Amino acid sequence: MKLQITPVILSGGSGTRLWPLSRKLFPKQLLPLLGEQTLLQATVNRLAGLKLRSASPMVICNEEHRFLVAEQLRETGAETPGILLEPVGKNTAPALALAALAVVERQQDAIMLVMPADHIILDAGKFHAAVEQAAVLAANGFLVTFGITPDKPETGYGYIRTGEPVETTPRFGKPGAPPRTISQFVEKPDRATAERYVSSGEYLWNSGMFMMKASVWLDALAHYRADIMDNCRESYEKGRSDTDFYRVDRALFEQCPDESIDYAVMEKLNQGETDSIYQSAVVPLAAGWSDVGAWPSLWETQPRDEQNNVIKGDVLVEKTSNSLLYANDRLLATVGIDNLIVVETADAVLVAHKDAAQDVKSIVNRIHSAGREEHLVHRRVHRPWGAYEGIDFGERYQVKRITVNPGAALSLQMHHHRAEHWIVVKGTAKVTCGEDELLITENQSTYIPLGTVHRLENPGSIPLEMIEVQSGSYLGEDDIVRFEDQYGR
Repeated sequence: MKLQITPVILSGGSGTRLWPLSRKLFPKQLLPLLGEQTLLQATVNRLAGLKLRSASPMVICNEEHRFLVAEQLRETGAETPGILLEPVGKNTAPALALAALAVVERQQDAIMLVMPADHIILDAGKFHAAVEQAAVLAANGFLVTFGITPDKPETGYGYIRTGEPVETTPRFGKPGAPPRTISQFVEKPDRATAERYVSSGEYLWNSGMFMMKASVWLDALAHYRADIMDNCRESYEKGRSDTDFYRVDRALFEQCPDESIDYAVMEKLNQGETDSIYQSAVVPLAAGWSDVGAWPSLWETQPRDEQNNVIKGDVLVEKTSNSLLYANDRLLATVGIDNLIVVETADAVLVAHKDAAQDVKSIVNRIHSAGREEHLVHRRVHRPWGAYEGIDFGERYQVKRITVNPGAALSLQMHHHRAEHWIVVKGTAKVTCGEDELLITENQSTYIPLGTVHRLENPGSIPLEMIEVQSGSYLGEDDIVRFEDQYGR
């Protein structure tokens, strides 16, 4: 039996417990937490060598992340049949419904391998073997999830109570523990309950990874949550293609219920019934998995020094142990600390005890409630044409460092409340200012008066770097009137 799969990568998370490194508009799946690759790129590259893979990955992401996701996929060399965009986050059940509709439309009834974009899996070989086991079940109508073999009593994960072994023939590669029926999904336990789960040998961590035919998922969702299925189908059918992206109907999708795959379907399945459409199974997986849900998870998966510290960036330590120390922009020095997390970025510093790291989300909520922006973006803000970074600001001025990629261009735009001075420090800029066009190079500058239609382009083959000085009564990013934009904003 020849089995073929389509990977579906869910890239809609925000990673608030990894603040201040992870931000709403630059979340953890887009960060290189383990090395040169981002978590999204590692998820794509993890598919290399998988014998059953037949299609390029289907990626679904938040609309606000679309250009970052597209660029990171381009860097991997992966071809994607259009990136699906969620106008708002509605959890994993609607996201998977949209992906399944796209898979059925473009690749008929493929088996979907559903993976969050923000997980770590250290042993790709064991992961491939588990996928190949799960594919046999999925081909026979099972909705399959992957359960992580626990190595400690973890209170930050949900658990799956396993039942009887499930026969899977033929098998591929070197199979691990046999798949089992699912007796129960359970919520995150307290410490004593987690210890009991692990010692019993009957429980696995709930990984949030799945495998099933696209048609089986759509049928099961329609059976258990027809409201979600109807909304997603109509949102998808009334959507439209936009260059490399597919946009579902925003107004409709905003009305879709917010629900996870587990709550919408998996926990409602009639376990042990013979109807193959609604049969489920869990494949045990022991492959160095982590969902990097909080800073201690990252500490556990990284190499540590002789004092059990994980150190990233420019860090000096003295009498420091069992800690995660991350310096992003400046020198970080610690003296006489133990079991702490210290993360430094350009605009925020986090100091937390490892045992309280789950509460970082509360800080993010307070930042949001206070109307601040440190939960949204870093000081360096990425745009489809490049990036800008705030250097200095005052009551009626601000200074930015702007980088424009080769061949890229900002929109043709105008500001009601500010004027701009541009100084080129590297490369060549093509500037449209009113009716005039000019080229300026290193150490040259130009002035854009308030209310003047203008555009900045990089016609060269190296990045354009500039200093921009804004002055005016209002300097917010929403003071932009766009007339033309090659990125469709």
